[in-house]
Order: sequence, then C-alpha cells, then structure tokens
Amino acid sequence: MATVDKKTGLRRRHLRIRKKISGTPERPRLFVHRSNKHMLASLIDDTTGRTLLCVTTTANEFASPEKETKTDMAARLGQIVARKALELGIEAVVFDRGGHPYHGRVRALAEKAREAGLKF
Repeated sequence: MATVDKKTGLRRRHLRIRKKISGTPERPRLFVHRSNKHMLASLIDDTTGRTLLCVTTTANEFASPEKETKTDMAARLGQIVARKALELGIEAVVFDRGGHPYHGRVRALAEKAREAGLKF
C-alpha cells in the first residue's frame, strides 16, 4: 500500500511542477527520471512535442569495469548531457526534476550539468 502512495505523491508533485514550466526550442526542458538503479535525462521541446536528446545510465558510455556509486553515475550523466547539449547548440535549459526532491542523485546531475556549461 505504501508504494502506491509514493507513486501517486510523485505523480502529483510532477504534475504540479509541469503546470509552471515548459520547454521551448531556444530553452528546452531538461527532464530527469530516476529509478532504483538507473537515471534518464532528456531535453524536450514542449511546443512541438519533440525529444531533442535522451541519455541514460544504461548506455554504453557507462559500461566500466570498476564499481561506481549511483550518485557518481548521475554526476557523469549530467556532464554527458551538458556536453551533448552544447554540441547541439543548446546553452540554456529549464530544469524539471520530475517530482523528485532536489537531493542526492538529482542534485548531483544538476550541479555537474551546470559546471559543464548548461545554464538553468
């Protein structure tokens, strides 16, 4: 029963956030999805409904022989997203934490993306 309550709370928070923010072609939305094991970051243009970029921790870039914590993987994901966004010519984004608290892995991703050159 508790997992149903957590999922509905997460969905409610995400819908409340989404009422206030949306991505444009000049400033797309950086959406973060966090699961128990992996993370996904997407750049979305909400005016056309297109996903401009999608990077996940299940990609080949994250296959490394040494053990890495989930927070370290999220930080590396933030760097990769920022690098690829800058290659596409995107310098500024709107951050959408997806209803998750700005803490832990979500915070690590956001801080490393800012350090790598994204503005939000």
